[in-house]
Amino acid sequence: MIKIVLLRHGQSAWNEKGLFTGWVDVDLTSLGEKEAKLAGQKLKKTAFKFDLVFQSFLKRSQKTTKIVLRELGEKPKIEKDWRLNERHYGALQGLDKKETVKKYGEDQVFIWRRSYDVRPPKIKIGAKYDQSKLVKYKNITVPLTECLKDVEKRVTPFWKEKIIPALKKNKIILISASGNSLRALVKYLDKIVPDKIADFNIPTAIPLVYELDNNFKPLRHYYLASAKELAAAINKVKDQIKVKK
Repeated sequence: MIKIVLLRHGQSAWNEKGLFTGWVDVDLTSLGEKEAKLAGQKLKKTAFKFDLVFQSFLKRSQKTTKIVLRELGEKPKIEKDWRLNERHYGALQGLDKKETVKKYGEDQVFIWRRSYDVRPPKIKIGAKYDQSKLVKYKNITVPLTECLKDVEKRVTPFWKEKIIPALKKNKIILISASGNSLRALVKYLDKIVPDKIADFNIPTAIPLVYELDNNFKPLRHYYLASAKELAAAINKVKDQIKVKK
């Protein structure tokens, strides 16, 4: 049985504040660190031992990886890949989600957050939260905005170029990334149609295990969490743009 684990980072500082984050490189909160530690404990309890970890360029994913591996007592090879970065939220980056709802309406913000092919407004080059001039992205064409379709176009080649060859060598792999990069990967793996992906949410720091056949196609997937824990975590993601009336 071929298995691979997908893990969204723990709560970040801007998750806690309710801000659009995207490619802004914020750290984990103390709760996020605790979530990552719990994820590591769950993986240890289920006897996962990783040969290889892929993570994004963002510190929230990298710190989550570090904490998880500390719990496991392992030092596998770690590779960074920008294609695992969160979706670029364009001009929304740094804005308060609920204030944005008040300004544009919940329907519009839901479309920007969850639709498959609608991009938020582009960020201006040189703006406070524009990453196009950062040294670590010097060999990358940094997007000015992205929809989930754009993210799928970068994670699909990542899967084919990095994951499949490693799985063929019987490597046990952890992918440590962000909500939308993992949503895009799940959409590709499970062939989810665009109309259905809008309501699909990935909670923070709960390991998502995929079991694959010999052709690396999904047989089934499941979270390392109870039904109650999973429901609460998913509802927490859903409620990020709800405004009290």
